[in-house]
Amino acid sequence: MHWRKSTYSGGGDGDTCVEIAELRPRIAVRDSKAPARATLSFPAPAFTALIDHLKEHPWSEGRLPG
Repeated sequence: MHWRKSTYSGGGDGDTCVEIAELRPRIAVRDSKAPARATLSFPAPAFTALIDHLKEHPWSEGRLPG
């Protein structure tokens, strides 16, 4: 499985984000700081919808909306 990090990953070792891997027809997601821990898996269309939503409604300063 080939894991990749976002180009928006934080400084230092770049371990302050999530990583994704394609498992057609699903997308796997894991915490880059704890890669040996559990992963989440989503159908590719659902993951794409999530990313599109986050692009339209970005969180500011890393806080949850509301």
